[in-house]
Amino acid sequence: MDIKLIIREFMRFGIVGGICTALHYGIYYILQMHINVNVAYSLGYILSFIANFYLTSYFTFKSSPSWKKLFGMGGAHLVNYAIHILLLNLFLRVGIPQEWAPIPVFAIAIPVNFLLVRFVFKHKK
Repeated sequence: MDIKLIIREFMRFGIVGGICTALHYGIYYILQMHINVNVAYSLGYILSFIANFYLTSYFTFKSSPSWKKLFGMGGAHLVNYAIHILLLNLFLRVGIPQEWAPIPVFAIAIPVNFLLVRFVFKHKK
């Protein structure tokens, strides 16, 4: 295992994650003023997932997108989405304002997501 490669991938993952998290949060922030927070969060998540898949393929792991990777990443993101929604509602329940509740969710869920997505893109049978 090449630790330098993993560090470079994690740095690129951070850049992609920053872009997609900003996209997700921007969509959520605008929509949460008009619709249910869980729906707003979910729509932001779906749209950022699409951008994330292509950026992760081409930039983070320097590979071509494929249906297999899409379904693998989709599975990883289903787990990640469940973590997001659970944490979002937990933070809302403890009193964090809905405008700010996604911030600690991102801080917890993004590192977990890196491990899941890296497995999808790097796992060889």
